[in-house]
Amino acid sequence: MPKFVWDVSFRMIDHVSLGVRRLDISTSFYELVLGSLGYTKLVVRPRTVGFGKRYAEVWINSRPQMKSVETDSGAHLCLRAGSPEQVEAFHRAALANGGADDGPPAPREHDAADQTFYSAFVRDPDGNRIEAVCFVGAPPP
Repeated sequence: MPKFVWDVSFRMIDHVSLGVRRLDISTSFYELVLGSLGYTKLVVRPRTVGFGKRYAEVWINSRPQMKSVETDSGAHLCLRAGSPEQVEAFHRAALANGGADDGPPAPREHDAADQTFYSAFVRDPDGNRIEAVCFVGAPPP
């Protein structure tokens, strides 16, 4: 048993992993795209790379035989941005580095009446759907 355990009780999800066909291309893509949200490359292993702010929360894993992700798979990764400007930088970085637009930066409705959020959706070079979002108005839940 470790003597010290981080208190992460405020988190529901520890990390996510995305399969990619070309780890080298995807590492460059994610360095720039996630970098726009304050993430850095923290862990590099032969078949996986981890990005995060303090520890690796987003992993890309080499899956060379993987087919492109179907556009109607229903899965997507959503990351919090600090401002609408960060959302826009995320979107620009994705499009400039091999990603595809899947919903331009714009305000969108939220479940709470006093909140809206500003988000953008992109597809990485393998078709994984990624979103950046920030809340405008009342504090996020």
